[in-house]
Amino acid sequence: MLYTNAKPTHMRWISLTFLNLVFASTFTCAQGPSQRSEADALTGQPPMEGRILFLGDSITYAGGYISCIDTALVLQHPDLHLELINAGLPSETVSGLSEPGHAGGEFPRPDLHERLTRVLEQVQPDWVIACYGMNDGIYYPLEESRFARYRSGIERLHDAVVERGAQIIHLTPAYFDALPIRDRLLPAGRDQYPQPFAGYDEVLDAYSQWLLAQRDRGWTVLDVHGAMKRAIETARKVDPAFTFAADGVHPDAAGQAIIAAPLAEAWGLQLSCSDTSDPKSIQIAGLVAQKQELLKHAWLSATGHKRPGISKGRPLIEATEAAEKIDEQARAMARSVTTRP
Repeated sequence: MLYTNAKPTHMRWISLTFLNLVFASTFTCAQGPSQRSEADALTGQPPMEGRILFLGDSITYAGGYISCIDTALVLQHPDLHLELINAGLPSETVSGLSEPGHAGGEFPRPDLHERLTRVLEQVQPDWVIACYGMNDGIYYPLEESRFARYRSGIERLHDAVVERGAQIIHLTPAYFDALPIRDRLLPAGRDQYPQPFAGYDEVLDAYSQWLLAQRDRGWTVLDVHGAMKRAIETARKVDPAFTFAADGVHPDAAGQAIIAAPLAEAWGLQLSCSDTSDPKSIQIAGLVAQKQELLKHAWLSATGHKRPGISKGRPLIEATEAAEKIDEQARAMARSVTTRP
């Protein structure tokens, strides 16, 4: 399988002693009728072939949840060749908004729609997984004009993917955790927010609820925001200071695994992110992360963007040939591992 555009931070494995409890609680709470209908819509199995493009901001760019899904696919379906392409871009929004003085005034937030056509044309995905919202409220209180820009941006993204004959799965925004940065947050009622609004997760909750409501229109939407919130609530019963994001925004490996959980559940995958018992599985996870890091920068460079500070990737053909070798090594190891059902 060659990762070319003609179609055909090794993720730290989690050792928190209560993480299995977090996963169990998250899934138990998530299996209401609405969530189960999403899994049914996705048949409870991963796609059998094709390209899966991931779009999002720095949380997607970090790649932990993508590597987690990719590792599960390799371990459980070593002969199923799917290409998972991470085109997440730090700071990006789907709304086109940017707060005053973003990045110290060096550059505004990138707008997905500046590059979306190029990315879709070059990647030619069969599926798109999109996770936006964290940056789209620009860390201000909920306000209708900003909310409208988010809704419009999501609609445009959805339509662009569908018009190209691909399928799209929307993920609700990640959870904004005020607890670890509570001393830096600002109250409601200000004209500007050089630091985040203390109640910013209320904004993300509103965005999530709107996105979930689009299921009534036949959209496939998985609830990452709810999964993270439930997981944090569960973990804080054991450790009141628990957080997935020391800066309130960017999840660690455990948080990235929770982001992966709704998609893994919908595709019938068993995540191995809390399992350190099998050295071969750990090695496979490392190979997958290496492959993903290599391809991510190659695709971002090949498709182009306006965000400064992103490392230039290797030429796409060179990177994809190297990725193919890493992928083959991981799959060969997976075939020798007896995986749990």
